[in-house]
Order: sequence, then C-alpha cells, then structure tokens
Amino acid sequence: MPDFWASTGYKLLHKQGDALTVSDDFLRSLFLRPEVAPVAESCDAELRLHDALMATPRRAVAGGELLSIADPDAQANYRVLLRFRDRLLAAPTLEAAYVNLFRGDGVDVPPIFVFLLTQIFLQHILGQDADPLQARMAECLFRVQKISVLDDGAVMAADDETVERLAETGGFGSLGELLRKQNTPTRSIDLDVLSADNAEIYWQRDERFDLAVSLNRGQPALDALMRVLERWVKHFLGVGVSIQHRREIDDKQWVWHVGLDAVASSVLNDLYNRETVEDGRMEQLLCLFELRFDDPADMRPAIAGRPVYLAMAMDSENHLKLKPQNLLLNLPLSRA
Repeated sequence: MPDFWASTGYKLLHKQGDALTVSDDFLRSLFLRPEVAPVAESCDAELRLHDALMATPRRAVAGGELLSIADPDAQANYRVLLRFRDRLLAAPTLEAAYVNLFRGDGVDVPPIFVFLLTQIFLQHILGQDADPLQARMAECLFRVQKISVLDDGAVMAADDETVERLAETGGFGSLGELLRKQNTPTRSIDLDVLSADNAEIYWQRDERFDLAVSLNRGQPALDALMRVLERWVKHFLGVGVSIQHRREIDDKQWVWHVGLDAVASSVLNDLYNRETVEDGRMEQLLCLFELRFDDPADMRPAIAGRPVYLAMAMDSENHLKLKPQNLLLNLPLSRA
C-alpha cells in the first residue's frame, strides 16, 4: 500500500470488520496536536493534565482541572478537544461518530476535526490499491479548493491554502514574505498539474497539497472524483452506486437531487422548483452528475430506479467547499 497521508494517525486506529474504532494511541496523538501540546509557557496544572491524559487518554476531566490552567486559550483548546474525544468514545465506531456530528443542532467541533476524520476515512477507503489521481481528488473532500477558469475554458482546481501561501511568499517561505512586505518582486509560481501521465509523482508530494488538477469533462481527475464518491457511499451506507458526469439535467421526472456543497444545493433547489437562476449563479456550477443505485430496491419504493442528480459549485470567491456528508444524509434510501 502506498504510505500516504502519514500524519493523520490512521495506522493507530483499530479495525472492526471494515469499520474503524478508536485506540488509546490514536487519542494520544490528539493530545500531541499543537493546539494542546505543552509549550515553554505551560503552567504546572496544564502539564499535570497533559501528562495524565497521555497516561490514560480516556480519563474523565473535571471542570476544576481545566479552570486551574492559567492560560484561558489553553483552557478553551482543551474543552474543544475533550468534547471531540468524548464524541468519538460515545460511538461504537469512528464512522458512527462522524455521521453523528451532523445530526441534531449542528456540528459542535471545529472544521479541522471534521476534515481530519474525512481524510482518515478516505485513506481507509482508498486502501492498498490507492490510485494517485483518486487520492488527489479525495483531497477535495477535506481541503478547500481554489478554482480558476482559464481563457481557453479549462477549469483548474488547486489547494486554496497552498495558493494563498505561495501568493504570500512567492515560493520562498519566510524570505518571500519579507520580500513581499518590502514590495520586492518575486517570481510567480505555477503549480504542477497532475494527470494520467505523471500521476505517480503524487506519492512523493502527498502531504504538500501542491498539485493542481483539471475538472473539465473527459479529464481523468473528474473520473477519479466520481469513483471516490462511489466508494465513499459504499463504505458508509453499504449500497452500490454508479456516478456519471452529465452536461445538463433534462428530465421531466426529476425527483431527487443532492448538492455536494452549499452553493450547488441552493442552485439545484431553485432549478428543481423552476425558479429563475441568474446567469452568474449558473456560472458557478462546475459539474453535474447522475447517481444511480446498483439495486433499485435500496431506494425509497416510490422513486426506485430513478436517477439522483448531484452538482458541485464554487462560491463567489471561487472556492470549492465539498461536503461529503451530504451524500450520507440526503440520499433516498429505503431504510434509515
């Protein structure tokens, strides 16, 4: 198996059938995160709590232990991380904990932890036969993408954080940032584009997040994304689906759709309700897909055999923020 995304802590988890369960070592890795790892300024109470959690990562933490920490930011960070830990421990599997995050009154943990779990599941789903293009497109499910539409019609996606960092530094790290502050020109940065011809370079750069991809119809990256989404649904819901790209929705019996992000959900809802969608909003749509269940019996009986339309779109700042949980919560399953 390609050894990719090593920083997630995936290898520390236990496996229960095809599902994942939390281990003490995985919990310890959470307490070594920079948000709560001790620093030179940490007080004695903070150091004692950290040592206790590293020794017994499932232990309950009393409110007084947190209040005794001198740094209020450290207190807040521990509260957030402990709430996340308790959510993981309250569920029988990591998958169940993930889905439970989106039920009820809203997600009560920071996006960084949602993205971490998403990345771990994708690492698990891609498995020993991980395809490099699928791994790159899986990044779109847990990292914001910056979309560029070129003059020739090419639609390119690049990691937003990487684009911002390179824009700040010109590719020269802290030196580049210093030069920028002094208004000294730096060279422009062109990201490498991952394709079928050079896909193997991904394994040397898997955690650099510095490879752009083309989202145009017929490009292998878009096909890779569809395969990732199919495997995502299969892992969580246990049903087989096939996803294909579509140019438009020309269906007089359109009965179901799922937006893969907030913008796409809004546009699809308006189109379904036959409301006017301005040209600017329509231009934000990047891709339309058709999802079909392998077994129509897995669908709600009233619409069994009908396609489910999917879409993804960029926002007004050209960001693509996919929400893979939408596929888990909003498909028309015959069972809860």
